[in-house]
Amino acid sequence: MHHWEVTSTIAESKVVGIIRTAAAGEAVQAARAVAAGGIEVLEVALTTRDGLEAIRELRDDGVLLGAGTVLDAATARLACLAGARFLVTPAVLPEVIEAGHAYGVPVLPGAATPTEILAALRAGADLVKVFPAGQLGPGFVRAVLAALPQAPLVPTGGVDAGNAAQWLAAGAVAVGCGGALTRGSLEDMTKAAVALKQAVA
Repeated sequence: MHHWEVTSTIAESKVVGIIRTAAAGEAVQAARAVAAGGIEVLEVALTTRDGLEAIRELRDDGVLLGAGTVLDAATARLACLAGARFLVTPAVLPEVIEAGHAYGVPVLPGAATPTEILAALRAGADLVKVFPAGQLGPGFVRAVLAALPQAPLVPTGGVDAGNAAQWLAAGAVAVGCGGALTRGSLEDMTKAAVALKQAVA
């Protein structure tokens, strides 16, 4: 996929499902359970032990797959080579943005203030992960967009089926959802994915 096709797919799907587990095998199972519920964009957090192995195993599953919690250029490169089609960071890290773009991969840096959001955009962010969104609320997104209407925001942290539509109504391009998707059994994960997909439809 081209760079612009990836960001368009994220915006069209409205949801990035975040897979954060103890180890790669669990991540693969969780990702497939969430995908079975209709979430087509998945981010494997590299806090997962051997997370790059999970990305390699999932890369041909027919979902748009990204790597999360990417903290430096070296890890960004490895994630791209493993098959990640987008990168996500918890903060504004210009070296990760530069590395991702070198491989034709969009980057979503994390930001929690208008200053950080603007810094992310100036550094070349393709979308901006608003994190931790649960601490800020949909009103934060609405207020930021009043001043920075060009900011493509993806609230992450504290998002679930009960509030996802509120974030989108506030002007978010998409939402990132992790903990609410990956609790319980694999069947629970699929059901949670279905509920989230219905909430943003």
